[in-house]
Amino acid sequence: MERGDRQLRLRWCSAIALALLAFGEADGFLVDITYVESAVAKGAVCLDGSPPAYHLAPGFGSGVNSWLVHFQGGAWCNNVTTCLRRSLTAFGSSKEMANQSDFTGILSNTPDGNPDFYNWNKVQVRYCDGSSYTGDKEEVDPSTNLRYRGARVWQAVIEDLLAKGMNRAANALISGCSAGGLTSILHCDKFHQLLPVGANVKCLSDAGFFLNVEDIAGEDHAAAFFNDVAITHGSAMNLPSSCTSKMPAGMCFFPQNEVKHIKTPLFILNAAYDSWQVAHNLVPGDSDPHWQSCKNDIRQCSAKQLMTLQGFRDHFVEALEEQGNSSTRGLFINSCFVHCQTEIQERWFAPGSPVLGGKRIANAVGDWFYDRSPFQTVDCPYPCDSTCPIS
Repeated sequence: MERGDRQLRLRWCSAIALALLAFGEADGFLVDITYVESAVAKGAVCLDGSPPAYHLAPGFGSGVNSWLVHFQGGAWCNNVTTCLRRSLTAFGSSKEMANQSDFTGILSNTPDGNPDFYNWNKVQVRYCDGSSYTGDKEEVDPSTNLRYRGARVWQAVIEDLLAKGMNRAANALISGCSAGGLTSILHCDKFHQLLPVGANVKCLSDAGFFLNVEDIAGEDHAAAFFNDVAITHGSAMNLPSSCTSKMPAGMCFFPQNEVKHIKTPLFILNAAYDSWQVAHNLVPGDSDPHWQSCKNDIRQCSAKQLMTLQGFRDHFVEALEEQGNSSTRGLFINSCFVHCQTEIQERWFAPGSPVLGGKRIANAVGDWFYDRSPFQTVDCPYPCDSTCPIS
């Protein structure tokens, strides 16, 4: 148990660090925090009972009736111990959140940095429940005072935004990175149903296609983890019924079990060699010290390790192919060794940004959203892509 708890701490801390890195880029503009105080009476609260929160940058010009709702990433908590630890941070309590957030990448307000969404109403929803907004347990354990209310938080935040003008949206895009990218998938159709009839509503998942794959020891590490998340948070009722009617709730955190059933247009942006999934699902924690250098930098991988990573990519591409070839779906699957590409300006849209099929990520997503041209492209295997960032 001690080793397992250490691995969970490493998993959580790594995801938090990545989320904070993207959340705190220094080349954007600062946006104040908004607390949804009215949510508390509905029981829609963070793990510690504090109100949920978001940052809203109002739209301007032609973008006043267009809305981008972007969900912050930051992994999950899967038991009382990890959730209690999380409740003491900004990923479990709005009391610990910074008063301002730096908006960059897909949240940028300049056409040079964000050509299609720069003047939209842009929202960054702070992640404070640890279940990708699926939890809903009424009872509160008096020994911990933890609240598992992620589904209520999602509903309360969306209702607050609808009241602030999103109910008049002509265009709307729900997006997110990592656990937030998974949120975009899990809540895609529900989001669409709450927007005005006739609005152009779509979903974007960045690094949210978490793969159900055995780790290098042949264990179902990721499946066991998500099973614990589902049980801890009481997630079953808030995961897509198209999946929970056929398999255990924990399996429904894996997009490969539900994307084919999503009716709303969905764009999947992911690295085929997702660095977080490699470090935490394929080679979890310190399961094999010989992998440490490789997990930090794919250029340091041995020939044998690269073969394992190529196998991971093969499983990833196969899982995508199993979702069918919907004409409304977008795919930007590059061969970079990264995790999250929308929130970081250098990856989203800048000189030197990743390119696939002749397009940067921002161009591919924008063309897909506005139906200017479809985009469904899967990169060739590593190391063919010379446009990947070195990080």
